[in-house]
Amino acid sequence: MRRIGWFSAGTGFCILLGANISLQAQNSAFEVPTTNTHAVIHQKVAATDIEISYNRPCVKGRTIFGTLVPFGKVWRTGSDAATSISFSTPVTVEGKPISAGTYEVFSVPGDKEWTVILHENRSQWGSYAYDATHDVARFIVKPVSLHDRVETFTISIDDIATNAATLNISWDKTRVPVRFTIDVQKTVVPQLEEALKKDGRRPYFRAAMFYFENNLDIDRAAELMKLAVDENPNHIGMLYRLALILERKGDMKGAREAAQRSLAGAATASTELREEYTKLNTQLLKRLNN
Repeated sequence: MRRIGWFSAGTGFCILLGANISLQAQNSAFEVPTTNTHAVIHQKVAATDIEISYNRPCVKGRTIFGTLVPFGKVWRTGSDAATSISFSTPVTVEGKPISAGTYEVFSVPGDKEWTVILHENRSQWGSYAYDATHDVARFIVKPVSLHDRVETFTISIDDIATNAATLNISWDKTRVPVRFTIDVQKTVVPQLEEALKKDGRRPYFRAAMFYFENNLDIDRAAELMKLAVDENPNHIGMLYRLALILERKGDMKGAREAAQRSLAGAATASTELREEYTKLNTQLLKRLNN
């Protein structure tokens, strides 16, 4: 009986010990929520990957710029750890060339203008140890007054074009736009041409449209679109776009032939495609025949 009692007590102890270890494990995995939430955004512009890591304070009825965030002083551009931004390729920010890499983002808010700073990545907490000697570049930008309040501090990448975008810093009733561009000739074309050499299905159509839409090399666009059509001879969309490319190239005869093939194919397409490509090709042929 004693052995049974001892065994039961030991078993109970083991159960309690196991429960305690399990609770400790759960506690070690639990992250206490912070007042200011952390956000990471990813955005691709052309072939450039952009990542921004930052913390997001809220207005909470306070007066922000000029009071909570003083004018004329360096700000971490968020809360807690300094905001960071990464570019996978070189970019041009507000007219200044910036190498690929990771940077900290600081700013000096002002009533009429802001200074936005890209700083060496030093994994800083706030701006307490900020040292201007480690600045990579500074940009003077004009803040925009907002009608509606942005309660939670937000950094976003908007107005995305094939080779440009705007980084917006928004909080309370202020938005600060920072424009950047990407040299697609240097960052996209080499990767694109490498992809066209690989085995398997090659992206002829998308590559042709990239050259065409970015006004890069119309002869290369025509060459690639013809290869796409060779693989898909009855594709009315590809034929129509081949006609557009040949029109820009100045090959009106080839453009008319491609448009006529697309128009003929549209006659047997589904209702929606038939209506769309009949209209598009009719308009194009009218233009080509003038």
